[in-house]
Amino acid sequence: MSTLPTASGTFGEKPELTFPETAAPEELQVLILEQGDGEVVEAGQTIDVHYYGQVWDGAMFDNSYDRGSSIQFPIGVGAVIAGWDDAFVGQQLGSRVLVSIPPHLGYGERGVPQAGIRGGDTLVFVVDLIGAG
Repeated sequence: MSTLPTASGTFGEKPELTFPETAAPEELQVLILEQGDGEVVEAGQTIDVHYYGQVWDGAMFDNSYDRGSSIQFPIGVGAVIAGWDDAFVGQQLGSRVLVSIPPHLGYGERGVPQAGIRGGDTLVFVVDLIGAG
């Protein structure tokens, strides 16, 4: 049984992750840190999010908080890694969600070396669901 990392901060704040001593989960794990009360995200919508991404028990590889602007992308249609499509369709806007994405739903065995993601890495994201349209 794996335990998920804990995240500091609240919706809209850059989080810091603290990792457990256990191994990364082998399957997708989704934990609602703050439950929003907005509309439910549907496949095919373009969502607007702030996010923080870190390799399991490794380095932060990207986040939108430091850039000061959120990002938008289609969800549930294969435009992003499968773990994002699976984790965010069905969530309510205004939610802060922690997601642990195993390699087979992330970047697989190829990784993204230029971003510091090795093949086989489990990815952990904290995502603030701001809007959808």
